[in-house]
Amino acid sequence: MALDTQQQILIEQRITNESKNIVVAYLLLIFLGIFGAHRFYLGRTTSGIFMLILTITFFGLIISGIWAFVDLFLVPGMVNEDRDKLRQRLTMEAMVNSGGTNQTQSPSAQPAPAAPVQPAPAPESPPQSSGDSETSKP
Repeated sequence: MALDTQQQILIEQRITNESKNIVVAYLLLIFLGIFGAHRFYLGRTTSGIFMLILTITFFGLIISGIWAFVDLFLVPGMVNEDRDKLRQRLTMEAMVNSGGTNQTQSPSAQPAPAAPVQPAPAPESPPQSSGDSETSKP
């Protein structure tokens, strides 16, 4: 079931706060791009390690430089992909937390309260015998 507007707004706020910042990604790319720092920041650890290892040799340094230049055009897509994954995860969490139903239900749609519990009847006490009471015979 779809989320209500308030839940969607909260999800978008969390995405804004928690997603990767494109400015930070570009700064890392410009200053530390040949070492793959921007890829580590964007969660692409394997390719970041590969770029870092490539910079050890002169030939690898040239390849890493070309790779960093190509990444100038790929960073926006990487940031958007990160935001999409975060949006999907937060939406699923919100749907699970709300039980898959809309929180703004009408009062008639909510379950009825449970009936009050009746106390158990007290056990009967055995009849007391007294000298002046009549006993009935069958």
